[in-house]
Amino acid sequence: MTTDYSTLLPQAVAILGGLGLVVGVMLMVASKKFKVETNPLVEEILSVLPGANCGACGYAGCADFAERVVNENAPINGCPVGGFDVAKEIGGILGQDVSVGETQYPFVRCNGGFNCVDRFEYVGFEDCKAVMLLSDGEKGCNYGCMGRGTCVRACPFDALSIGEDRLPHVNKNLCTSCGLCIASCPNDILVFAKESEKVHVLCMSHDKGKAVKESCIVGCIGCKICEKSCPVEAITVTDFLAIIDQDKCTACGICVEKCPQNTISIR
Repeated sequence: MTTDYSTLLPQAVAILGGLGLVVGVMLMVASKKFKVETNPLVEEILSVLPGANCGACGYAGCADFAERVVNENAPINGCPVGGFDVAKEIGGILGQDVSVGETQYPFVRCNGGFNCVDRFEYVGFEDCKAVMLLSDGEKGCNYGCMGRGTCVRACPFDALSIGEDRLPHVNKNLCTSCGLCIASCPNDILVFAKESEKVHVLCMSHDKGKAVKESCIVGCIGCKICEKSCPVEAITVTDFLAIIDQDKCTACGICVEKCPQNTISIR
């Protein structure tokens, strides 16, 4: 007995076509039934965002940020890349006013670099976190900058570089104040500082004076000369480290002149 395949082929095609039609209808019904309605405001906000998807806003990306702004009252000025211009556009979409805040940039709270002795010669992966796995780093001061460029690689805008002094430098023309470099620093050397904050202590060490002098020629030794000299009581020394109250500081420069270690800087 022979099988006539010429008659079976049209039947198979018809069956497959029927199955495809049924599956297509089922998918169409399911897509309509389970469709998630998107608030049109989310799409409007997404259209004005820079699209960097860097996560600097604290969310997974621009789409997530836009949805959080609309549905969870996330701050409309939460995109540091877009800055005030984008915040103003979002405010226009949502009918909210946006005030101009003072510009802040990452600031390096260390002047160690070549001023700080090395305890050993590190050979390995160029990463600050990797260096610190070895006895808290190669530097004589384990509070200071390791200078291996972890912050540089964390910046998606090429706004940081390691200088000849083995310290990071911020290019304000490229910086968006996203804060990713700050989050990447294992020693919390980088912080945001306002442009109006002129006087800074370029040290993070809490070691006693003798230990600081042995490791860094510009480190704070906790001598309290700056504290005693400040006419507005803007400086206090806590745990052998000078701290400036920026709300009180008048940038008179007296502490800069009096500091025997040249630890305090005015810009």
